[in-house]
Parts: sequence; structure tokens; C-alpha cells
Amino acid sequence: MRAHTAPVVIGHRGASGYRPEHTSAAFELAFALGADAVEPDLVATKDGVLVLRHENEISGTTDVAAHPEFVDRRTTKEIDGVTLTGWFTEDFTWAELSTLRARERLGAVRQASSTFDGRYPLLRMRDLFDVVERASEDVARLLGIVAELKHATYFESIGLPLDELFSIELADAGWSDNPELVVESFEKTVLGQLHRRGFRGRRVYLLEEEGAPADRVASLGSAAPDYQSDLTEMGLYALASGLPADRVDGISVETSLLLSQRTVSAALDDVEDEAELTSDLVDTAHAAGLGVYCWTLRPENTFLRSEFRREGGDDAWGDWARMFAVVMRSGVDGVFADHPDLAVAVRDGH
Repeated sequence: MRAHTAPVVIGHRGASGYRPEHTSAAFELAFALGADAVEPDLVATKDGVLVLRHENEISGTTDVAAHPEFVDRRTTKEIDGVTLTGWFTEDFTWAELSTLRARERLGAVRQASSTFDGRYPLLRMRDLFDVVERASEDVARLLGIVAELKHATYFESIGLPLDELFSIELADAGWSDNPELVVESFEKTVLGQLHRRGFRGRRVYLLEEEGAPADRVASLGSAAPDYQSDLTEMGLYALASGLPADRVDGISVETSLLLSQRTVSAALDDVEDEAELTSDLVDTAHAAGLGVYCWTLRPENTFLRSEFRREGGDDAWGDWARMFAVVMRSGVDGVFADHPDLAVAVRDGH
């Protein structure tokens, strides 16, 4: 049986199950509910300011469509091979984006959160540093940030290199050597670029079950190795070896990659050892010297695998406590959660 660990709990874009994601209210609430760190997604503005948004296309997370002065900014672009129509952060200055208000991205499922639509302005990375520092003082311990750099290859192609912008923000805020700062990305290239700029914090490579990373596709086209190649034993050892700029400190994966196929068919109440319900990915990654994070713990039926769902609609909560417990017993080092209090409760055995 695997040893039980006490993974760090990371508020996924704040307490995004309760307040619109990436807002000051979401981040402050995450810490109030016991999160050890919070995770922002970072994209860039026209004038090189790093802002906190799930994507650079912002029609689903802001009220930009209600601003007649920006109607002419609506456009169609291809981002990492996907054609999108909407409004994009790189077409706005920070002064313009600061006039917008945040909206709940998952309004159909998170109706309680969507009641706060329009209340909160957008945030910059520098604003989040202030939030975390205040929260650390309140709880008398150092709290952290796990910052995700989004669409790095795309932003570099339009003259907005995220590694450079992020390094500048860290230096200006005095966060360059903060031990509780982690940087992650679905593109390993930008993590190496950060190291070459002097960043010595932990770097985590985000991996999906399917597809290939945008940086590899940009350089290799259809011959680009997919994420599955990184998830093999050989791939994991490769991620932890090589020159310092080419190595990463950990991986972050979808929760489904930590669950075994037996979970689907097993009668959960009849399983004595819940380690039987998890894959060997964490053990293999740990053997290679990699930390392991997973995303995202959510209680609603629509986000749970079938065996953890319960009666009710997509927005009803399923057997989230059992699901969270199974994931944590895999030995994972950190979990991202939209409702940090629920993850803390399961971790701490309440």
C-alpha cells in the first residue's frame, strides 16, 4: 500500500468554485479557506502587462461584449492551432482592460459564483503578489503562487515573450528568489527560457492525456512527439535529466491519469486498498525524481468520472470526498482545487 501523503492544496485560479476566477475575491477566499498556494493563468496585453485570465480570448470571462467602445476589437485568430472568435488581451492596453469586469466562466454549473458577475475588476500579476503577501501576513506563514504561462509560443511570435515579461515582473516585485513560487506551462520551451534568464524556482511541466505541445508543433509540425511520449517511463526520466535548462522539477497532470482503469468497474465500497484504484504514474515519476501535481479537483457531477457521480443534474455534487481521497492516496505532491476547503477537509481527515 502506498504511503499516504499530505499534498499541498492550490486554489485553482483562486477559490473559483465560489467566486469568479482570477479575481481578488477568489484569491483572498482561497487563502481564507486554507489553500497553501493559488494558481493564476498569465497572458499578455498589447503593452506587455501580464494579466490574470484563463485564456487570452476573454469574451467568456469578462463583460467586454457589453462595452460598445470595444466592439471593433472583436476578431478571429488561430491560437495554437485552434480558430477562435472574440476579444483578445493582446489587442488591448492594460488601461483598457482595467475598465472591464470579471464574469464566471462556468455560469451554467456555478450559479452561486455567477451572482458575483460584474463586481470585480481584472487583475495584473503584480496585483496578485500584493494579495499573497497580505494573506501570508494574516496567517503568519509563507503562502505560494503556482503561475501558469499560457500560449508562450504564440505570444513570442507576436513580440510578447512571456519569459521576459515574467522575469521583469518578478524582479520589480522582489519575488525572484521566493521559495514559494512555482512556474508551470504546457510548453517546456518557455520553462527553459526562464531558467536561462536566471529563474531558479521550481518549474513544472503540464501534461495532457492527448495532443502535442504547441512549442513542439510549431517547430516540428506533424512529427512533433505528443504528451503521451512524456508520460512513458523513459519520457519521465528524460524530463528529469539533461542540462539544467532542459530539466523540470515536476509534472502536473489531469486527475484521470492518476486513476486506474479498475476504478471504472470496481465497486468502490468493496475495495479495501484504495491504492488499487490509482495508476503507477506518481510512483514512476517520483522514482525519476519528479514531483507530481494534478488538476482539477471539482465536486460537481459534470466533472467527475461516472462511478463518482450521484443523482441530480450536472451542477449537483457527486461523491467528491471519495474521489478526492482516491486521488490524494496516489501519493501526489499537490492538488489544484476549485473549492480549496473541500480539498483541505479531505487531506486533513475532517
